[in-house]
Amino acid sequence: MHPARRPHDDPAGDVVRWASFSCLLVPVVLVVYGTSFGGAAVATLGLVAVTAACRAMLRYSEKAERAALAFAEDRIPPGGRRRRSRAGGGSGGRGCHTSGGISPED
Repeated sequence: MHPARRPHDDPAGDVVRWASFSCLLVPVVLVVYGTSFGGAAVATLGLVAVTAACRAMLRYSEKAERAALAFAEDRIPPGGRRRRSRAGGGSGGRGCHTSGGISPED
């Protein structure tokens, strides 16, 4: 059994649906406002090509994002946090250090 999908689970799908709608609407509007059927057909083919390319790029980026998240989850140690090495030669991160080793009060 599949869980119920919320309307915003697939933002790329929403973009593609709206683009498909415009691919149908634009030629109708062009013909109504006096453009020839041939011109409307060319516009439709151009919109379909752009929509298909955008859909392919959106799906590719979603796939790459899922792969990056899976890779990042594999690299996190079981404790969830990584240990950090302390820089500064054993100072422990305490106190104020200056470049010359002399404090302003000296």
